Amino acid sequence: MPTSPPSRRYGWPAGADLVAVDDRTGVVGWVSFGPYRGAEADTGELYALYVHPRLIGTGVGRMLLTAVHTDAVTCDFRTLLLWVLRDNPRARRFYELAGYAPDGAVQYDDYDGIPVPEVRYRRRMGT
Repeated sequence: MPTSPPSRRYGWPAGADLVAVDDRTGVVGWVSFGPYRGAEADTGELYALYVHPRLIGTGVGRMLLTAVHTDAVTCDFRTLLLWVLRDNPRARRFYELAGYAPDGAVQYDDYDGIPVPEVRYRRRMGT
């Protein structure tokens, strides 16, 4: 799983992109993480995690997330945060099974005048 240069496409801080590649079909998943965009020290953020829809539930997402956890420890992040759509129970369960828990923070993104709530999840590294 190669690490590409930091993603700047979304205005995220310098971080790392990890890509899962299948020898037969090419890219099957991607994850991006780096320093938290807020003010918490020693904290990283999982900016995005995508798995090809055909492969959801096959372990690709778990493999990418495990790689992020390994790299986060190397980067001296004590905590990882992420934002997930409040109304996405499958994604929320995925992160909960990986040791994340909601910490009470909520933000709303506006999409064409429709507020979309996201909840923040937190995981201490080394757990």
